Amino acid sequence: MSLASAHAFLADKAPDLDILELETSTATVEQAAHAHGVAPGQIAKTLALRIGERDILVVAGGDRRLDNRKLREAFGGKAKMLDAERVLAVTGHPGGGVCPFGLATALPVYCDVSLRHFDDVLPAAGTHKIAVRLSSERLASLTEAEWVDVCQALA
Repeated sequence: MSLASAHAFLADKAPDLDILELETSTATVEQAAHAHGVAPGQIAKTLALRIGERDILVVAGGDRRLDNRKLREAFGGKAKMLDAERVLAVTGHPGGGVCPFGLATALPVYCDVSLRHFDDVLPAAGTHKIAVRLSSERLASLTEAEWVDVCQALA
């Protein structure tokens, strides 16, 4: 379902975007950056979190990590990463291919401001070998995301 739902979403909302399918895995930021020939910060990683009683997605630059203090301030509670089973259940996407497109359930999507550092970013598109390239503003618009500042640079 993951690949099909992501592709259906993109075909409907952004038919002009090219789906980039690679032979090699892009499951990690390092693998994806190398495979696409871009900086790690251009890899738009999608993180599935639970805050209180709700699940959310945060899309952030691959060169960033979540900042617990900023998360608490932005969302009013402590954030926990969802386990792989819950991620698949609520997004319909497997680990390494989680993206904000074609979700199994309606989830709020938030884009971290770290994505604005680049002209274009590459989120996964349903599997660990498929991505799309688009501007961060278009990513936020397509996913109806709200901009937040919840990350810090990797040490």
